[in-house]
Amino acid sequence: MTMKTVKANNNNDNNNAVLSIHTPSMRKSCSQITLFAATKSSTTTTKTVMGPPPETKPNYASIHGPLGPLADRLFLTIFRLKMASRLANDNGNNSNNSNATTTAKTPHSDLPLVDFQGIIELTSQMNSHYRNRTHVQQIAQQVLVSLFPPFILDRYPTWFARPFPEFSAKMCAWATVVGGTWLMGECVVNDIPEEELEKVVYSTADDRGGERRRSNNTRKSNTWGKNQGVLVKRCRFLEESQCASICINSCKIPTQNFFRENMGLPLTMTPNYETGECQFSFGRVPTEEEERLARDTPCLRRCPSGGGGRALDDG
Repeated sequence: MTMKTVKANNNNDNNNAVLSIHTPSMRKSCSQITLFAATKSSTTTTKTVMGPPPETKPNYASIHGPLGPLADRLFLTIFRLKMASRLANDNGNNSNNSNATTTAKTPHSDLPLVDFQGIIELTSQMNSHYRNRTHVQQIAQQVLVSLFPPFILDRYPTWFARPFPEFSAKMCAWATVVGGTWLMGECVVNDIPEEELEKVVYSTADDRGGERRRSNNTRKSNTWGKNQGVLVKRCRFLEESQCASICINSCKIPTQNFFRENMGLPLTMTPNYETGECQFSFGRVPTEEEERLARDTPCLRRCPSGGGGRALDDG
């Protein structure tokens, strides 16, 4: 089989300069993605998204959630431990897993628990370790599940999401800002944009695990959509990973699935790869067209995998 290198663009010097800002283990995992992608396709995708300029990158270390830096460090540490535990468990239970791209050791990071780059290393290694994107999405969703006590996930759909969908959407928007600023950077509760409300159906899970749908002409109230969104101004997770595939498979899809399947509340996340923004819309069901377009998003110009992660998205 002929091996072909996958590159993000034709400027080798720029590629090398960008790669130098990533940790050695991240470069190694990204190269594994590229190597496997080369065996999967003999063509190179050159279309890329420029992304926001690096010189305007925020100082994320100075951005904190409403509870302050101590709470943010606690959230980061818990998330890091839960993620590492889930990956170790998956590797132990699936030593012969056909989803794995290599026989590499369990994804891990030696960085301090409070170092955000440790999250990026684990996520990058996870995405290079498995060839099946659905499996990556499931692992990420299970990490989110592990962050909540079972009694909350068991009761939230029946006690809140179904009987009080509008209130639940507002509460989840507020909780996302409180508990997610450390991961995403500066974010604020906002209204679901009107253009999104016009093309979306409102939905909640029914008792049989299916969905009840109402058109936008039968919104629950005139205040539907108010304070049910979160605007991430420039996502830290995307900024540090510089990978659209990681964004889609380790964040957008698993987070949407978590809220729909485990919380009983629909969610649509709309990342903007040109600006780094992301709009959360709680209570809003993503359309099939939107999800298709998200999966078809070109790679970021500075993607460390050189487009290799994108080649695995349909794996």
